[in-house]
Amino acid sequence: MIHFVLLISRQGKVRLTKWYSPYTQKERTKVIRELSGVILTRGPKLCNFVEWRGYKVVYKRYASLYFCMCIDAEDNELEVLEIIHHYVEILDRYFGSVSQPN
Repeated sequence: MIHFVLLISRQGKVRLTKWYSPYTQKERTKVIRELSGVILTRGPKLCNFVEWRGYKVVYKRYASLYFCMCIDAEDNELEVLEIIHHYVEILDRYFGSVSQPN
């Protein structure tokens, strides 16, 4: 199950959030701060999966945006990477030149 989706710029600014599990505004702010700190400091050669609070966070960088999805620990990470890629392709077709993969 996908718990939330975050789009974060390389500077740490949130571009989009979609929450599928109930979080208070205070919890959302804390989640965004924690995850942006973890993901933005990771090296480009490291894997795109992070264990976080009993969940997995799968992310992929396209141009200057990080597309992040929080899933259950037993969910398939590679499938979520495909979902992210498909989402980026849809955005690219609709808006044109959304981002180029890195």
